[in-house]
Amino acid sequence: MSDGTRGKGERKEPPDDEAALSARLQRLGERLATANRPSENGSGPRQAADMSAFARGFRLSTELVAGVLVGAVIGWLLDRWLGISPWGLIVFLLLGFAAGVLNVMRAAGVVRQRSLND
Repeated sequence: MSDGTRGKGERKEPPDDEAALSARLQRLGERLATANRPSENGSGPRQAADMSAFARGFRLSTELVAGVLVGAVIGWLLDRWLGISPWGLIVFLLLGFAAGVLNVMRAAGVVRQRSLND
């Protein structure tokens, strides 16, 4: 399957541009291999971002639960003190839920916090 441009048993070296391309390709392969390799301690930028997202989600859920619990406790104490059972609990549970949602929206940056000067 010889096309007649090469002699029998004799191989020409690839041109310089092919050699340079081959060297660049090999260097790229080595860089990709080291970039895709996970680090030994496992604390890369991806894990740090995941931990930050986990912490933010935990904070937002805590804000909501805290608002509901505080409202429920205040309503229950008001019921016990005034003897208006279940109305204090119902009203303050709803107020606690609304306050919790507002706190979550503020913590997430959806709603701007108002100051006294506004």
